Amino acid sequence: MTLPSTIPARQEESETLRTRITTRLEEGTVDLPLLPMVATQVLQISRDPEAEINKLSALIQQDQALAGQILRIANSAAYAPRSPIVSLQQAISWLGMNMLAGLAFSVSVQSGVFNIKGYEKNVRALWHQALATGLYGKEIARRKRHNVENAFLCGILHTIGKPLLIHLILQDNSASPSHPSWAVMEAVMQEFSIMAGTKLAAAWQLPESVQEAIHFYPDGAYHQATSPTKGAMITCLADHLATAIIDPASLDEDAMRALPVVQDLNFYPEDMDAIFELHDTIQESIEAFLV
Repeated sequence: MTLPSTIPARQEESETLRTRITTRLEEGTVDLPLLPMVATQVLQISRDPEAEINKLSALIQQDQALAGQILRIANSAAYAPRSPIVSLQQAISWLGMNMLAGLAFSVSVQSGVFNIKGYEKNVRALWHQALATGLYGKEIARRKRHNVENAFLCGILHTIGKPLLIHLILQDNSASPSHPSWAVMEAVMQEFSIMAGTKLAAAWQLPESVQEAIHFYPDGAYHQATSPTKGAMITCLADHLATAIIDPASLDEDAMRALPVVQDLNFYPEDMDAIFELHDTIQESIEAFLV
């Protein structure tokens, strides 16, 4: 006995979601989530050249969960403290202003937009990919002498449209006893995540360079970005590297070296050698962030 195929039903479900999402995004009827308050304040502080680290410290101390997470990350193998860090002040002294701001922002975003009930394992994988992209972006930017912290922001936010779409779909299906399959969700995210992420980035008033990276990071599109930080181009290569570290079979080193973005970034073979050597360091940093 042949069981009926579920493919037509899945296609119909996907088409229904596509129509609904298209209408909402184009008509602007999307209820966009707010950027977590701590993340908003961290952005404001990091943009202020006169800001002092004490101001950032005071902000983090107001959130016990965030402070605890910062301490845990600071004590991880990825940041290799010379001795155990037992206070936030020690963590601040060890990490520095820019690193602390990046950590605080990413932890806040993870606990906000990436906190979704029902698809925990899958959303964790999305955060894993975003985090790896941000960490690789920092290292690429460092090699190119571009803004390192901007590259990190571009990386962790470049696919922010994906969790946003999951939120929207779950809101629309709140009265339904079941949720769409992950295969259906992936198809919708593949098509609409950039559009959704672009709208969310504008609503959050993210730096223009970060908004550009979200919109133009895919292969071929980054040429349309105009920011001198080259955030879109850096994020494109970082995204490929992140995919490879999560799924090593997806792309080997020779194929990575041949990517057009490597040439467009004017990345030399020794630059790629240095990035590949960071594999274990990046992996340790990812594990430090994931909770």
